[in-house]
Order: sequence, then structure tokens, then C-alpha cells
Amino acid sequence: MVERMAAPRLDDAELAEYTARGLAHLWVHNTNYADLAKPGGMLILTEGEGIWLKDAQGKRYIDALSGLWVVNAGHGRKELAEVAAEQLRSVAYINTFAYTTLPPIDLAAKLAEITVEGIERFFFVNSGAEAVETAIKMAKQYHYNAGDSKRFKIISRRGSYHGQSMGAISVNGAAYTRRAPFEPLMPGSLFVPGINCYRCPYEKTYPACNAFCGAKAIEQLIQFEKPETIAAFIAEPISTAHGCYVPPAEYWQGIRAICDKYGILLIADEVINGFGRTGKWFGIQHFGVKPDITTMAKGLSSGYLPISCAGATTAVAERFVGTGNTFAHNSTFGTHPVAAAVALANLGIIEREGLVENSATMGAYLKQLCLALAERHPLIGDVRGIGLMMQIELVKDRATHEPFSDADGMNEKLTPKLLERGLLTRAGGAINLAPPLCITRPECEEIAAIIDGALTELEAELKVG
Repeated sequence: MVERMAAPRLDDAELAEYTARGLAHLWVHNTNYADLAKPGGMLILTEGEGIWLKDAQGKRYIDALSGLWVVNAGHGRKELAEVAAEQLRSVAYINTFAYTTLPPIDLAAKLAEITVEGIERFFFVNSGAEAVETAIKMAKQYHYNAGDSKRFKIISRRGSYHGQSMGAISVNGAAYTRRAPFEPLMPGSLFVPGINCYRCPYEKTYPACNAFCGAKAIEQLIQFEKPETIAAFIAEPISTAHGCYVPPAEYWQGIRAICDKYGILLIADEVINGFGRTGKWFGIQHFGVKPDITTMAKGLSSGYLPISCAGATTAVAERFVGTGNTFAHNSTFGTHPVAAAVALANLGIIEREGLVENSATMGAYLKQLCLALAERHPLIGDVRGIGLMMQIELVKDRATHEPFSDADGMNEKLTPKLLERGLLTRAGGAINLAPPLCITRPECEEIAAIIDGALTELEAELKVG
């Protein structure tokens, strides 16, 4: 067995030196330099175990977001380190354009076994955004190979998130992704409203609305744009970026029927939903719907190595057989043997330890605890989600559902209070909760207690309640 080396502990001078070098040379993603340069702004984490992380000076934190909805199996899995080392000793890399190795074959076969029925062929790349790019290109060439070259438009939902590459950002509907600096984006990117039963964009109420925001709204757009120009519809089965609203089954069933009616491919973006996060192996399984293409990443390897894929039905894959039909897409590090070996071992852990089932059970318990918090805290407007993927929305007024705006600075007000108490997550107008799937009941209770304390302090400052 490989023994874990003790994580380094830095004294104040050493930490200051690391921080200075980080500020000088490391471009931290998605964070403004000015915020990193503030005292304590650069949090350096050095060790993880289960749902827990430690910083460079030994303070413990609950990773309540699994990094970025990634570390499904939990931190500190020695088995995955051993699998990676063994594969590195065997063969670390080959020309994946022309050859393959054993681990990707085993991984693809395993995915065919656990994913939605019908998804049988898997194209491996390296990140969620790459998986989305692959799915978009796959959908467009699928139609092109059939002589249907007019089909280039992709429909997605406002409020959605699909990644940060140019194709992925083109189908992003989330305002915070800042599309404007990179425009013009991919032509033919179309949007319909996302599901939002707390603030319906159509001012309707479920079930009287008959899930209007699904098939009916999409069909109106298809008819306006002309069906013969639409290649695919892409959406997360349950969107974290758009509030963790869990649609009724007829929402997705109606979308599937509309796609079939007009010959449009249905892409289920499972980058976040997949591998037990929602209490099933994949989010779309809650709705009894079979997509044509599905994207996977994050929990595929629990973040231990970069890997992702686009999975397709045999019917889709067969469109790429024959002279001139080869999929015009590749990636130097796609189908990487070490990443594939680690991903396969990660799936083994999730299966062996019953983490999908634990996600459903602990997710229901954590949601129950959060609903109890809502009874005590007037700032909480709504608690929603499924499995270990949920959101606590904070509001100015429960009766009107008035949200907090960026100008209210809720992120700056709330995040430090959670951090001081040892909780790492995204917080502001909402608190996102998605801890590793190995979480226990006492750890759920600790998360709820931390949120309770932070909201109590915040409400006192805001003079709420």
C-alpha cells in the first residue's frame, strides 16, 4: 500500500511567502486579483479526507461543494492514487488518434452498463466544456453526414451552464458567465426560458401550466426558426446554475417528444448531474427519458484526473461510419489511459460503497435539515434540489420572492461567515450545497449548524426578523 505523506504545515512566514509567489505568478481562475490580494484572500488547501479539507496551516473545512460538484467519491482515496501509479508504470501515453489501450475499453464498457439505456459509444476528452463542444460538433456533423447541412442551430435554456470554451459559452444561458467580452459567439445559438417554478417567466403555476416552459415553448421557437435548421437541444436534466429546480417528469418527456417530432437530437448535459449527484447514476433517469447524446465529466473521475466524454446512441454513432463520415474531432490528451484507469476505479468505489444510494438518503436528510432552517430564518425563501445537489435561496421578502441583487453584496457578507465556521461553498443570493457522496448524518448536521450560525449573524446585521 502507498502511505499518504503528511501534508505540509506552513508557519506564518512561509504562508506569506507562498501567498506572495502565488499573487505574482499564479492566475487563479474566475477570481479577481484584487480579491486574492486582500488579507486571507488566497486560501491554500493542502490535504483532504472524505468531505473534509485542510488548509496550509491545518484548519479544517467541510467541502460543501465537492470542489465544483466534482469530488463525488470524496477526498483522499488512496486506491485511486495507486491505480494511477500502476498505469503510469505500464503505459502513460500513446497516440490516441490511431491506437488505444485497455483502460478506455474497460471504462467505455462500464459506462454502457450504468448509463441510460441506449447510450453505447463514448468519445473521451478532458473537461466538461470539451464534452459539450464534442456533443455540439457531433450533433452538427450527424445531420451533415445525412446531407442535412442546414441543421446548424442549437437550442439551450436561459440560466443554463455548459462550460467556458467558445462553443460551450455560446450555449450558456447563465448571466454570470459574461458572454459579452467574447461576442460574436457561435452562430445559431438559440434560447428558451429555463424552468423556474419559484419565479415562473410566464407567470403560470404548476400543474395548471402543463409544463408550458418545456415542450410548448420549445416548439414555438422551433416553428419560428424552421425545424429544418435545428440540429439539437441541449440542457442539464436538473440545472445547478439555474437554481436546482427539479422539473416534473412530463417536462422532459414533452421535450423528448418534440425533438422526435422534428428530427432534433436531444443532448442531456450530465457533467454535474452524473455519477450519483442527484441520487441516481444520471439526472435524466429521474424522468424516464432517453437522450441521443449525453455529456459526462466531473464525477466521472471524482476530479482525481481530468477526463470527460460525450456518449451517443448506436443510431447516432452509425451515422459516422463509412468513407468521408469520420467524426472530424480529436484531442491530444483525450482517451488518456491513466485518466481512464482512474475513472474506472472511481466508478468501482461509487458502486461498491453504495454512494448513489447514499446520495439519495443523505440528500433527503440534508434537505430536511435545511427546510427546518427555513422555519427559523426569514432570509430563506426556498429550499430545492434532489440528492446531494441543492440550493437554499435567500430573499429580501418571502411574500414577493424579491431576490438580492449584486449591489446588495450578499457574497461579501455571507461567504466569510461560512468560511470562518469551516464551510467551503458558493454563497450570496443563494447557498449551494453539493458535498461528496460519502457524507454521513452527523456531517449533514454539522453543515446545517454552520449555516444556522452564519444566517443568525447575518440577519442580526441586516436587522431581519
